[in-house]
Amino acid sequence: MDTLAWILTALLMLVGIIGSVVPLLPGAALILAGAIVHQLMLGNERGVGWWVIGALFLMTVLSYVVDIAASALGARRYGASKWGVWGGFIGAIVGLFFGLLGLVLGPIVGVLTGELILARKELGPAASASWGTLLGTFLGVLGKFVIAVAMVGVFWVTLWWN
Repeated sequence: MDTLAWILTALLMLVGIIGSVVPLLPGAALILAGAIVHQLMLGNERGVGWWVIGALFLMTVLSYVVDIAASALGARRYGASKWGVWGGFIGAIVGLFFGLLGLVLGPIVGVLTGELILARKELGPAASASWGTLLGTFLGVLGKFVIAVAMVGVFWVTLWWN
């Protein structure tokens, strides 16, 4: 049983780190699941404890907040109006249904559409806001990766410390 717990924990955390940069894989949630599986299978004596699970849960929420906010903030930084930000948000949701390419292009097309049609901007400023969305998205992925590595680090350091 111990071996199974360690294998499941390690696999979930490894796939979680990969999922922090690969769209459609819930990276932070998988890392949290790995910690919970470990805690439930090995108990309080050999697990990290529920306080650490709580901290990992908060880091999971932070990861999703960073992911959502980064592209909107990037768009805002490059001059997007509220219509562009909303367009990017809606584009991200619609993009979910079109795979990897949709996840990348959805927010960009959404910002561009919001800026051109609803905010009535010229192509240049609208494209600049879309560029900001792209930069923000990549910064969001970087932030999610850093948080995922920190989550795994907190888990393993806590186990080692105990």
